[in-house]
Amino acid sequence: MKITRIANGRVIDPANQRDEVADLWLADGKIIAPQPGTETETIDAANIVVAPGLIDIHVHLREPGQSHKETIASGTRAAAAGGFTSVVVMPNTSPTADSAATITWIKEKAANSACVNVFTTGAITKGLKGEELAPYGSLFNAGVVALTDDGRCVQNHEVMRRAVEYARMFGLTVMDHCQDYSLVGDGIMHEGEWSLRLGLPGWPRAGEEMIVARNILLAELLDSPIHCQHISSGGSVRLIREARARGVKISGEVCPHHIALTDAELAAFDSNFKMNPPLRALEDIEAIIEGIADGTLTILCSDHAPHAAYEKEVEIDHAPFGITGLETQFATFHDILVHKRRAIDLPRLIALYTSEPAKLLKLDRGTLSPGAPADITLIDPNLDWTFDKNASLSISKNTPFHGHTWRGRAVRTMVSGETVWSLS
Repeated sequence: MKITRIANGRVIDPANQRDEVADLWLADGKIIAPQPGTETETIDAANIVVAPGLIDIHVHLREPGQSHKETIASGTRAAAAGGFTSVVVMPNTSPTADSAATITWIKEKAANSACVNVFTTGAITKGLKGEELAPYGSLFNAGVVALTDDGRCVQNHEVMRRAVEYARMFGLTVMDHCQDYSLVGDGIMHEGEWSLRLGLPGWPRAGEEMIVARNILLAELLDSPIHCQHISSGGSVRLIREARARGVKISGEVCPHHIALTDAELAAFDSNFKMNPPLRALEDIEAIIEGIADGTLTILCSDHAPHAAYEKEVEIDHAPFGITGLETQFATFHDILVHKRRAIDLPRLIALYTSEPAKLLKLDRGTLSPGAPADITLIDPNLDWTFDKNASLSISKNTPFHGHTWRGRAVRTMVSGETVWSLS
């Protein structure tokens, strides 16, 4: 039996409220109790943080059907380079992941080509059309961990109610892309000063907040969890905070671009700053950071949305929404939330990527407890580095962060006790 010892690291395991300098022991793909005196392979982690493998619950790997943008193989390599040992993939593939057959295809493809764990979600409705519920029983049996129409939003409230009711029968969390089409219309950027200056169609905050409010009402009515994806509006934070204070089972997630960038970035008409929901104003950033700090928003994720260069290099009105983010998200959040703003500490940041997403989706990950899978991320919180999109492991390079410098990054990623990526 091969035993590995990660020595002298700062072990941070939020699931067990552990934060200490200690050794971590691994064998047969699992965390094990210390085995002093045993011959081991040793990894020196002095001045390095040893954390449970990071989890990203909002990723687009584009397979099946859009492998010119990303593949499961390339996307998981990018995830590993960002410190992520598990990703949860969205169902807006081609064909849509609304059947057991497509879920099985994704899982088999991942088993053969992925270097990190790939968890699947199923669609809420057939074809993401918002009209007819997908077959949740067969999706559950195929192994999905949640339901979402991400990329689209169910507009019919009755359909959404029934979706949450049926999902509850299988213990599945419903995750919702919050967008009221009647309010958003043809909007491509935040409705405000900059949309007026640039003459671009505006996307009001209320287009998100209306659906967040709908989800709060349904979660309260049904006493069942609903998770709001990629929160961008300060008003949404306020709504979620008030609902959670009443005990409503509502939660929200944040993407790095929504605290790092504002709508002013669109002044150059660069489509790498066009995303859904859009970049908003400074007051929204402040509200989101406050929501992270006070526990209103409990999940961090990337919404990694790769697109080919020829798709983005068109007039901004016609370019698709979305950016890549797997390799840069942890550094962005660490640099802003921990290093610069001191809004939260490092253990809390790690919790937002480990124990919190694992709890939301009932994943057997996100902890360093003995017997748990040896999925581990080693982090250097003091490393200054600059991102070069040309060195990215993703097929697509549609990022607004080329040339940005941050403090802190993952330096080694281990899945089932084996190193799948290392900085050196």
